[in-house]
Parts: sequence; C-alpha cells; structure tokens
Amino acid sequence: MAVANVDRARAQYRIQRADRLPSLAVQGQMERVGGDVPATEQYTAGLGVTAFELDLFGRVRNLSQAALQQYFAVEENRRSAQLSLVAEVATAWLMLGADQDLLRIAEATLASHEDSLRLAEARHRLGGTSALELAQTRTLVEAARTDTARYASQVARDLNALELLVGGALDAGLLPQQLDDQVAAMPALPAGLPADVLLRRPDIMAAEHQLLAANANIGAARAAFFPSISLTGSVGSASGELSGLFESGTRMWSFVPTISLPIFQGGRLRAGLGMANADRDIALAQYEKAIQSGFREVADALAEHEALEIQVRSQRALADAANEAERLSQARYDAGLDSFVTLLDARRSAYAARQSLVSTRLAEQSNRVALYKSLGGGWREQG
Repeated sequence: MAVANVDRARAQYRIQRADRLPSLAVQGQMERVGGDVPATEQYTAGLGVTAFELDLFGRVRNLSQAALQQYFAVEENRRSAQLSLVAEVATAWLMLGADQDLLRIAEATLASHEDSLRLAEARHRLGGTSALELAQTRTLVEAARTDTARYASQVARDLNALELLVGGALDAGLLPQQLDDQVAAMPALPAGLPADVLLRRPDIMAAEHQLLAANANIGAARAAFFPSISLTGSVGSASGELSGLFESGTRMWSFVPTISLPIFQGGRLRAGLGMANADRDIALAQYEKAIQSGFREVADALAEHEALEIQVRSQRALADAANEAERLSQARYDAGLDSFVTLLDARRSAYAARQSLVSTRLAEQSNRVALYKSLGGGWREQG
C-alpha cells in the first residue's frame, strides 16, 4: 500500500506539472448549414492549443510545487513503513532466538532433573531418601516439563509471526538457534552522536514536505486574487470541399485570448486563502510534533540503553554465581553436608538466573532495534 501511494502521488504530480505546458490537440470538423438557401459544407482541420493559462502570478507553478512536495512526503511515508518493517522483522528474529535459547535451557534442565528423579526413586526404594525429597524432585521435573512445552509453543508462534512479516517460508539456515554473542551482534551506539541525525527520520522529513506543500498552496490561493489569462488558438486549413482541404490557399488560424478578472466571488477567494493559511499552521504544528516525538523516542531509548547495559553485566555475573552455587550445593549434598532443601533452592535460583539472562539480553538487543528505528535507520554515517 505504501508503494502504491508513492506511485499515485507521482502520477498526481505529473498531472499537475502538465498544466504548466500547453496542451496540443488535432481537430477535424465538418459543418453543414442549410435552410431556405442551398446547403453548404465547410471542412476544417487544424492543430490547436486548448485553454493554456499564462502563469503570470505563479498559481499553476505553486500548485505544481505543492504536488511535488506531497509526492516527497508520501515517499518518506513509504520509507517509514519500510523502517518499521525492518524493525519488526529484527525484533521477531531476536524473540525467536531468545525463545529458542529458553527452550534449550528448559530441555537441558528437564533432562538433568529427570536424571535426579531416577536417582531419587532408586534411593527411595532402598530407604536412602524420604518421600518428601522424592516429591520435591518431581516438582522440579514437572516445572521444567511445563516450561519446555510452553517455550516450544512460543517458538512455533515466533516462527509464524516471522513468516507473516517476511511474507513466506524461511530457510532454516537463516533462523537463530539461540541468543548468544554471535546472534545478538548489533553494535552499540557510539558516543558524541550529533542531534541532526534525527533529520534522517522519515516522519520528520514527511512533515517537512507537508509544510512546504502547505506554503505552496498559500501562494496558489493568493494568486487566485489576480487576473488569469488563458490562450486558445489553432492553425490549420479550411475548405468547402473535403478533397481540397489541404490544398494551397486553404490555410487558416485563430487566436482567442481570454482574461478573467475576479471581482465578486462571495468571499470564496478569501475563504480559500484562509483555509490555506490554516493548513499551513496545522502542517507546522505536525512538523513540530514530529520533531518533539523523535527527540522523546530517542531519549527514552538512550535512557533504557544505558540501564540495560548495566543489567546485562549484572545478570551475567548473577547467572555465573548461581551456576557455581548450584554446583557447590550439589557437591555438598552428595557429601551429606547440606540438606536437599538447600540444593533445591540452588537449582531453582540457577534456572531462574539463566532465564533472566536471556530475557535481559533480548531486551538489550530490542532496545538497539528501537534506537535504529527512532534514529531513522541507524546511527552510522551515510556517504
């Protein structure tokens, strides 16, 4: 739809621009006059100019300029739709990688807990463990099994969403299997980025072109107060016989200038100028709003960007500590130094820390995608 709108705006501009050039048409006519006198016939053929307006006061030129700016604005709207699609695809791709990672963690945790359950069942049969400890181990298994099923469903939904955005089936080799450093490799925002990078935003550029179009419409509305001069003329031949239409001595021409001077329009011209001024004020407000919204989106994304960098580092350290605590707790439990409750807490903490690390990394990368979109297509210098 965005591309079709660009084609329509381009055609509209060409139509408006054509008014700045005279229109030529070939005409042929046969006229028969009769009555109480013998009927006579008159044949004419010629090349004519149809009502070409001399643009002395810029009305046609301003209308053409307004149509051109409208075309530029629609083109920026198309680029905005493209940037949104790129951001949506990137976000869906990252979500698929994160859910694949969560599914892998859940499957590995389920396999580990199932091994622990088999060992607990064997020890319970030999009287080496209590029924409470066996039941607690089963809760870990079933919780991991539930997560595995949930993440498997979410992976399928992510894949469906990605295929919908792309518009077709995807090559399996292009899909992420997890959200690691190689997959989540969007560069960080460089320091000292100039504020004029916001001028790349297509919504701001579209609003600017709308403002320019509104200004051009004011010029056209003002020019409507002045006289308009239209020319109609033709050159060709005329003859009473069709066979002698193009013989020598049959040349003819006509030239009809028409001057229209507005005197009383019932307030139509002033109302048109007032509406053009109001449209300009609206376009100016929309332009200011687009700039303010752009600054806010970038500021929000930057604030979240700094916080997420700290969270990722902290969450990675937390996951490493939780994994080490689980390993040490398992060793102490096997040596009979800790209770199963302590091991149970360590396992749950490590599992939750691994999941939180994936979620935090997904948030960090999604924030960089949001920065890419809010900055109008990234922050790299364009040649």
